[in-house]
Amino acid sequence: MGHYGYYGYYFDPTYILVLIGAVLCLWAQARVSSTYKKYSRVRSRSGLTGAAAAQRILQMSGIYDVRIEHVRGELTDHYDPANKVLRLSDSVYGSNSIAAIGVAAHECGHAVQHDKGYAPLSVRTALVPAANIGSKAGIPLILLGALLGMNQLLIQIGIWVFALAVLFQVVTLPVEFNASGRALAMLGDYGMLERDETSGCRKVLSAAALTYVAAAASAILQLLRLVLLFGNNRNRD
Repeated sequence: MGHYGYYGYYFDPTYILVLIGAVLCLWAQARVSSTYKKYSRVRSRSGLTGAAAAQRILQMSGIYDVRIEHVRGELTDHYDPANKVLRLSDSVYGSNSIAAIGVAAHECGHAVQHDKGYAPLSVRTALVPAANIGSKAGIPLILLGALLGMNQLLIQIGIWVFALAVLFQVVTLPVEFNASGRALAMLGDYGMLERDETSGCRKVLSAAALTYVAAAASAILQLLRLVLLFGNNRNRD
């Protein structure tokens, strides 16, 4: 095992999987930042702010029990299904740009999902506690198992716990894509953006979706790395 430990910690070829995941996430983040910045300078002809657009979409969707709140930060927008609160960031809440309206509409898409009982959203919400545990405890459990003489039980528990966090990332994908689809449809159906404006909005939401794809891919690659490193330790003993 000593040879494996030396190899694993100093000449571990599986680090390439982590690097690939990191590069994907950095690329996706750069893409969404540049796209959002571009369309945040394009004002909508309607003059609606992100908050006003969100309020109109919720009302026209028959949703009257969701509050809209202002939250600090940039692109920290999110919908809280537990408290039925739609939180819009500094760059969205008071801005009348195409980008701001698109992001606000996307979060409204989550509120509509919740209102209609969209199954993947329910699954993702149910997975939140397990995913939090998995992201925080999975790797520490694996490392503890390795330190305790490659304790296979602890290592396997760690891998399975970490897999819950990965599952959350995967389930997030259909939820986010569906919310963007709903957003674009509602903006068009409710006459809030014109056709050329909707095209710019679609680019913003597509770029944002890439961050979720990259996050899921990175998590899957990390899980694969853990399985390759620790999944067959009995064969190495």
